[in-house]
Amino acid sequence: MSDVSKIFVNTNMAACGGVVIAIILTQLRYKKADVTMAMNGALAGLVSITAEPLAPTVGQSILIGMIGGAIVVFTVPLLDKLKIDDVVGAIPVHLFAGIWGTLIVAWSNADATFIGQLVGVLLTMVWVGVTSGILWFVLKAVMGLRPSAEVEIAGLDLHETGVEAYPGLANQA
Repeated sequence: MSDVSKIFVNTNMAACGGVVIAIILTQLRYKKADVTMAMNGALAGLVSITAEPLAPTVGQSILIGMIGGAIVVFTVPLLDKLKIDDVVGAIPVHLFAGIWGTLIVAWSNADATFIGQLVGVLLTMVWVGVTSGILWFVLKAVMGLRPSAEVEIAGLDLHETGVEAYPGLANQA
């Protein structure tokens, strides 16, 4: 039962680290805190610790979550610069923080190696790339992939959800 308790504590501490650093960094970078970025910082902390929530100490868990939260703050504007429309910040949270969380497992778990974790990340990338490529090919053939030019210019976040993702922060990097 103590393992479950430690997992609960580490998971929550990673989320806390992610949300706190996201708030601090958005305050420093944009001169204001952003609720959406803060919540994605918490999610990134959760994603970052998910690969190994038992082995880290509480301090390591907080640090792992903080780095996950920082990843979100810096990759959201990068995707904007690259003109990649990510309505809810799923790419920074799940892809980038997920890779971080998988690679850092070897830091706290003696049974894991960095090379082993890297191989797992690379194999996952190959699998997802191939299966996604097939799926997107089928979707393009069946229904098309692009929205209208008007919706694309306004942004899919506003069109699909009714709210602007990261209001006031987009394209300020």
